Amino acid sequence: MESESELIARSKKGDSRAFSSLVSRYENRIFNLAHRVCAGMPSEAEDVYQETFLTAFKKLSHFREDSNLGTWLFRIASNLCWMRFRKKRSEPVVPILDRPHHHDDESDPAGGALFKDWSAGPEELARKKALREAVEVALADLPLDYRLVVVLRDIQGLSTKETGKAMKLSVAAVKSRLHRGRLFLRDRLDKVAASLGLPG
Repeated sequence: MESESELIARSKKGDSRAFSSLVSRYENRIFNLAHRVCAGMPSEAEDVYQETFLTAFKKLSHFREDSNLGTWLFRIASNLCWMRFRKKRSEPVVPILDRPHHHDDESDPAGGALFKDWSAGPEELARKKALREAVEVALADLPLDYRLVVVLRDIQGLSTKETGKAMKLSVAAVKSRLHRGRLFLRDRLDKVAASLGLPG
């Protein structure tokens, strides 16, 4: 199996097969990012997914190979999401909560992990499905800048530093938005969990 750097080098020379191999490594993550960030706008999500790789193919010659390709692709997808939302709707960026917050990254007292570890017995499946649907609704209600940070960090698994690079934000800004986004979602999901009889 060829290394990523070898595939990038071949792709820069116009090798479409090599680029297709790169796409196959990242398409699921970009697809999930687009559909979670463009919640409620499936056609826009599909466009973002396709345009991300089209843009990447056109601009691959400018990609610095000392950078992370995945982070670069996430940055392209994030920018496309921003442009779509600015065109479709005027979504003000306002603080979600005015509570004091800390900048302890993965040890964030709001959070660390976004979701509690509810038991997964077979009898819980219906309630789990309802909870997953509630997560999607709660994400859709987040202002876009918070939603992007939460999706990149908690769902896609990027580090705080990688998320900052993808969104061109400082580490402190990522931590602040992540903390506030987690608090908003935690409050929503705790209420849903209580209504479903899941332990808090």
